[in-house]
Amino acid sequence: MPTFVSLLLDAAIFIGLAWVLWRLCGRAFPFAIVPIAIGLAIAGFGGLPASWGVPSASGQGIGWLGVLLLAFTAGLETRHAMSERPSAVEQGATARRVIASAGVAMLLPFVAGALLAYWVLDGVAQWSAGTAHPVLGALAVGLCVAVSALPVLIGIVRELAPAHRPYGRIAVRIAVIDDAVLWIGLTVLLLFARGEAGWRFSGLHVLALCVPVLLLALGRGLRDWVPPAWALFLLLPAYLAVGAWASTQWGLHELLGAYFAGTAVPAAWLRRVPIERLGQLALMVLAPMFFGHSGLKVHGDALNWNTLQIALLVLGISVLAKLLAVALYPPMRAGTRRETMAIGVLLQCKGLMEIVAATILRDAGLISEFAFAVLTTLAILSTLMTGPLFRWLMRGHATTAQSRVAGPLH
Repeated sequence: MPTFVSLLLDAAIFIGLAWVLWRLCGRAFPFAIVPIAIGLAIAGFGGLPASWGVPSASGQGIGWLGVLLLAFTAGLETRHAMSERPSAVEQGATARRVIASAGVAMLLPFVAGALLAYWVLDGVAQWSAGTAHPVLGALAVGLCVAVSALPVLIGIVRELAPAHRPYGRIAVRIAVIDDAVLWIGLTVLLLFARGEAGWRFSGLHVLALCVPVLLLALGRGLRDWVPPAWALFLLLPAYLAVGAWASTQWGLHELLGAYFAGTAVPAAWLRRVPIERLGQLALMVLAPMFFGHSGLKVHGDALNWNTLQIALLVLGISVLAKLLAVALYPPMRAGTRRETMAIGVLLQCKGLMEIVAATILRDAGLISEFAFAVLTTLAILSTLMTGPLFRWLMRGHATTAQSRVAGPLH
């Protein structure tokens, strides 16, 4: 089938069909999860005919660009919030407190997930089939249980009511730290799995380390300069590309570099940037094909009732550990219990990050195909419950929260 026709089919399934289903369901859950669910359903029924050419290479590239843009616009939105007077909610979430809360929110679910995988799930048939590193595999599962879904979480936060977005931005700040730990942890696990004694250091790593310093210096030096609109079409993609490249040189994910590049953009530039429209373009038009392709990567034979049962067990452990973590060290100094639990609910969202991480671990032989299916199902279930559970916790809270917001977000 011609490449262009394959791309049209790709877009029709993971953008058009996803949008229709989302609207028919009353937008009750995040849009970002719909393409993933469609991909999983197709994989469960044996996939699409090979002659269709889906997933298409062009669709994969467009989708990946959308995910990068989604992370970049989240950084722009964070930068915009930093340049404005912080809301009453965010004033209580100091940098030190957010970092400490992120550490607890990562450590407790990681330990719980690793122990569950090693002492309980390792005895389940097919769980460790084909893997040669049970301890490393358990640590890998612990990382997946602890992770928060940065790109999908960004999409969820974008769909929140304005009064609730300050809580979402706090969750995103924590998720950025946790995802950085995830990718560092994955890098270390993969090095051990390959038996490498060390890490080769080169001049590119030095250059990559200079990138964030350079971007921050540019942001300070150009803070009062407002470029013309045409110049922004060159400068913003350059920021995104350089940030993503720098993070990959250090074994981290491109999404982290894209997010941090967005936070380094001079505040004065944001007066000419339609952040909301860029975010919607990324979420609704570009990224769905990448999300859908992630669902298609799951082997259909691994999706069965046993998979769902174990996924529900891991989901329960994951949610309880994440909520307990934020309760032990809340990210907000004076937040109510309801607000703290609401942020914890956002953080338990797994989404795309877990699927990407699980794919890497499966390809490296650290987890089995069955474990991969369990983790992917866990990602879907945790993300599906995020929006409804958050709204349930914050019911009747919008008016109160709105009165605490010092200024408009957009």
